[in-house]
Amino acid sequence: MRILTALTLALAMASPAHAAKGPFFSLANTDFIVLLGFLVFVGILVYFKVPGKVTEMLDRRTESIQSELDEARSLREEAQSLLASYERKTREAREQADRIVEHAKEEARLSAEQSKADLQDSIARRVKAAEDRIAQAEAAAVREVRERAAEVAVAAARDVMAAKMTKARSDALVDDAIAQVDKNLH
Repeated sequence: MRILTALTLALAMASPAHAAKGPFFSLANTDFIVLLGFLVFVGILVYFKVPGKVTEMLDRRTESIQSELDEARSLREEAQSLLASYERKTREAREQADRIVEHAKEEARLSAEQSKADLQDSIARRVKAAEDRIAQAEAAAVREVRERAAEVAVAAARDVMAAKMTKARSDALVDDAIAQVDKNLH
């Protein structure tokens, strides 16, 4: 307490007019007063354990910064692993899409070839059916022409025979026909 009183008295007596006059260890010397004030200030800081508290605060701040750095490092590693995973998945999806496109192209090509083959088969069947119908129509036309020719020939023969046939000749033909039938039956 005496020190504080002396210090206060020394500070009150010190004035700029008396600055740095006289011996160094005198209360009239401002340099000495400033030195004493500084030493008292440092003493008060040491007495209240301010350096330990400052060190403790700095240590806590260092620990929090270190934990934040560790957390940031782990988040960065996690982000890098996620990025690598997404890139791998993207690459796999792209490869799968390429495979799907290639498969679709191959299926389209095969389907086109199959359609072409089916179309050719269908055309061949239709041509064959048309040829069959033409052959049937031709056969029917030939048959109809033959039948008509036979009818015309029979009618012409009848007319010719009717014109040349006499009663005696008719009776002779009937007798010959009966004789042939009788001969064939026995």
